[in-house]
Amino acid sequence: MATYAIISLGGKQYRVREGERLLVDRLTTDEGKTFHPDVLFTGGEGNGNLSPRAEVTAKVVGHVRGDKVRIGKRRPKSGFRRQTGFRSALSQIEIQSIGAASKRAAAAPKTEEASPPQAKEAQPPRGYADLTVADINQKSRRWQLEQLEAALDYERAHANRKGAIAALESALAAKREKEG
Repeated sequence: MATYAIISLGGKQYRVREGERLLVDRLTTDEGKTFHPDVLFTGGEGNGNLSPRAEVTAKVVGHVRGDKVRIGKRRPKSGFRRQTGFRSALSQIEIQSIGAASKRAAAAPKTEEASPPQAKEAQPPRGYADLTVADINQKSRRWQLEQLEAALDYERAHANRKGAIAALESALAAKREKEG
């Protein structure tokens, strides 16, 4: 059981506990509604988990404005003076629960265990969509047969670059000749 969690809201990270209230940057969620922020870490009782499956439930208590920040400008000898102010838009949230696993995460392992292991579909190499034709020509020699076939299918379906298709077909023919 996690006693605290580190969540991410609005590009900032907060360490929270159950029942705690905090002010965060204005959220788009309406007052009284609950939401699930991104959980980065859970910990407590000497244990820490960097990739938690736990879910944090938070409730928006209200939307408020922060204290006024006064900003003054002054230039010496010219008599220039300006006063302005700023009040930040904030939301007050209350952490309702930490550690209740989401229904999707709890259901996922059960379905995997029940079904027999399936063969993985052949995928093009990682980052294939970002490769140039020259990169494909150079790197395709080291790819496996399944990766070459998947890359060729991807190329025909998405990019349809003639140079890439030619490079993949020649690398595929060389691999088949080598194996067969």
